[in-house]
Formats: sequence, structure tokens, C-alpha cells
Amino acid sequence: MTIVDAHHHVWDLSVRDQDWITGPELHPLRRNFTVADLAPEARAAGVDRTVLVQTVTVAEETPEFLALAAGHDLIAGVVGWTDLTRPDVADELARLRELPGGRYLKGIRHQVQGEPDPEWLLRADVRRGLAAVAEAGLVYDLVVLPHQLPACVKAAAALPELTFVLDHLGKPPIASGRREPWETAVRSLAALTNTVCKLSGMVTEADLTSWTVADLRPYAGLVLDAFGPDRLMFGSDWPVCTLAASYGQVLDTARELTGESDRRQIFETTATRVYDL
Repeated sequence: MTIVDAHHHVWDLSVRDQDWITGPELHPLRRNFTVADLAPEARAAGVDRTVLVQTVTVAEETPEFLALAAGHDLIAGVVGWTDLTRPDVADELARLRELPGGRYLKGIRHQVQGEPDPEWLLRADVRRGLAAVAEAGLVYDLVVLPHQLPACVKAAAALPELTFVLDHLGKPPIASGRREPWETAVRSLAALTNTVCKLSGMVTEADLTSWTVADLRPYAGLVLDAFGPDRLMFGSDWPVCTLAASYGQVLDTARELTGESDRRQIFETTATRVYDL
């Protein structure tokens, strides 16, 4: 079976800082992580293709990622960043697709989790930008916190022509064991057919040093039930996942959390279809 890793990152601190990597807990991430570092781990785990996802709201990052994709067989798609609120966002998306590697641009993401306004996605200027993403034939990745999920539901309902991909299950509070109000909001999002979810980011929402598969199972089971395997895709969230688990452990855990009959869709088909890989 072909395996697609639908969510990972790379960065080079000599090119630019990753200003979100602060504090002792994140200190192990304060070094370079490159495609050359990832490739042997991915190949050893049986991963054939990946989707490289933005990390910072810096315009230069997306062209760099597109060039990386053009130069590495492993990377089959890029979820980049652009300012959704700029009046010429449609022109900017077209420009990105004309760059070297531009054909690898599959989606756009913004760090909504860092926005103080819980309804940032519902602003008129943002909605105009989201509509441009849809017009360009791209998808939109949602990186949000649980309290921002109701706005995701409203945005997805208002833009049925745009596919919204929920990263990291919407970051449920796994370490605490709580499920509400996250569960209700996720089910509301999943009820909309233009939404998809990534089975990713769980180990770093759990206790970093003592998590178990049993800790993750209720959350993975909920999104599998709500979205179904045809709208669920695997993502490693490497290298962030290395705070709690190795690349191979994350993949093995995802296998444990899914049934054999669902794995082809979760590990290959959904990502290939949604990101047009």
C-alpha cells in the first residue's frame, strides 16, 4: 500500500527564525529540520509521498517550499501561506502557481490559532480571500484551537465550494482527557460535506512523556466516526511530533488507531484526492 504523509514541516534557522519555538518544552525543535533529515525516516516507514505545510506567516516561505517540492521526489504537494486579506489575493495565488514548482501548490493555510479574534475566519476580507482560494482550485487547511471551531463551521457552511481540511483534529485537550466542547464542534464541522480531517498532531496534544495509544483512541475514534475514512487522512506532523514520538512511532500509532479496512483511504486515497497529488 502506498502511504501519503499529508502533513509535515521543514525549516532552516539560518534562513529565518521560527519565532514560535520558545521555552524549554520546545527547545528540541530549535535546530534545522530538512528534507534530507526526513527522507530516510519516511522511506523506512514506507511513506512514498508527502505534503509539506507552512510554518510561519512569511511570504517568502511558500516559493521556497515550491522549489523544494520541485527538487525532491518525496514531496508531492505544498500547503503554503499568503495574506488572505490582501485585495489582490487572486493575482497572488496565480503568481505562486507560475513560480518554479508552482504546480505543487495544493492549498493555503494561516495560523488562525494565533489570532485573538475567535471569529477571524468570518471577517469579510478573510471570506473574500477564502473564496479566491476556492476559485483557484486549492483547499484551505484549518489550524485552530477548539474555541475557534464554531467559526470554522460557519465558514465552511458559507463556502460550500471550498474544501476545508482540519489539521490535528482541531487540537483536542487530550492531556486532560476532556472532550467537550471540542467533540460537539467537530461533529458539527464533519456534518458539512466540504470538510476533511487530518489524523495528525495527537501525540503532542497528549502528555508528551507518558502518552499511550489508549489516551488517543477516544479522539481518533470520534473523528473516524464523524468524518468517515473517506474524509480522514494521516499526517505525521514531523518534526513537531518528535517532542513525543519518533516518525515511525507516529505511523505505527495511527495504524493501531485505525481498522485494516479503512487504512487505504486514510493513508493514501483521501490525501491523494483532496490535494490532487
